[in-house]
Amino acid sequence: MDTIKYPPGKIVAGVDEVGRGPLVGDVVTAAVILDPQAPISGLADSKKLSEKKRLALFEQIQQHALAIGVGRASPREIDEINILHATMLAMQRAVANLSIEPGFVFIDGNRCPHLAMPAEAVVKGDSRVAEISAASIIAKVIRDQDMKTLDEQLPEYGFAQHKGYPTKAHFAALAQYGPTEWHRKSFKPVQNALKR
Repeated sequence: MDTIKYPPGKIVAGVDEVGRGPLVGDVVTAAVILDPQAPISGLADSKKLSEKKRLALFEQIQQHALAIGVGRASPREIDEINILHATMLAMQRAVANLSIEPGFVFIDGNRCPHLAMPAEAVVKGDSRVAEISAASIIAKVIRDQDMKTLDEQLPEYGFAQHKGYPTKAHFAALAQYGPTEWHRKSFKPVQNALKR
């Protein structure tokens, strides 16, 4: 795989999203600027880490990163502008929420949102760029926490287990109880449940 070239002399942020596939909740994005003087070992794609390891890294990133910005797009926004555009909007919000303005941004995936500074999309960036790995961990832990909170309010849906993804258990809960106000009404399984 080709090596990632960092622009010389620029403060670099990495951006990633979590939650494009679920049927419920916000899409959550994070932007992270790491401190070159305080490297964090063990950074990787958040999906490949155990929850214990992810939470430990989450704490380390919060302690040592120079800046962290979080962005969201709500189910209503997802329904209004579609999941791709909502993800780009959430990424713009994450970068805007950084306390330090980066000179360059690496984005996980194959497209970049419109930003005020140069950016580069990196396919599989969460396992190739440390800043994106850190962003993926921040976004994943925050979104998982969202699902635990929602699970406490609506335990019958099982959100803490399936995290809102389209699983058999989630489909069964949708069929039995119908969609909640946090469900994405534009997603087909939710539409089907609304028709019943």
